[in-house]
Amino acid sequence: MPEWMIAQPVSVTESADGLIVEAVKGSDFWRKTHYGFIHDNGHLYAEPITGDFTMQVSFDGNYTNEYDHAGLMVWADETTWIKTGLEFTEGRYFASAVVTRDFSDWAVAPLETYSGALTMRLKREGGSFEMHYRRAETDPWTLLRIAYLTDAPTLHAGRMIGAPSGEGFKARFFDFSLTATEKK
Repeated sequence: MPEWMIAQPVSVTESADGLIVEAVKGSDFWRKTHYGFIHDNGHLYAEPITGDFTMQVSFDGNYTNEYDHAGLMVWADETTWIKTGLEFTEGRYFASAVVTRDFSDWAVAPLETYSGALTMRLKREGGSFEMHYRRAETDPWTLLRIAYLTDAPTLHAGRMIGAPSGEGFKARFFDFSLTATEKK
């Protein structure tokens, strides 16, 4: 059963339309880059999963402030995690992936035709993770990133949201799935 880890959001509403979450002002996950700070107060709604898995979610939100973001997260501990989703920065929408192994690094792909919702898929195979996105259910998947994180057997996996610079941020998550992968 998923639970809120790290920090509680302002509000959470579950309905037939999905899970609507409002992030606390100043919430984020980020570590030790040239910015010179560590943020470990984002919102992660996750559950433990052992072994390989595929996780997927669709989401939308009222992205208006610099670095508003939502999507998926895999968390081993405060120094070892991945978050991937949609991030609003420099007045534009980006598919985004942050991989953290004590230091965070960030990769983005501009979404020139973003229409209000995005679907992310994160797949674990051993210690490696593939991140894909698509704008519509009929669109092909686009590879965002492949990265090594950890070979720890059990991780926490689920939905994440953050609002580092604005007055808060609200997103809706729907069609979430987390499925263990059968060994071949």
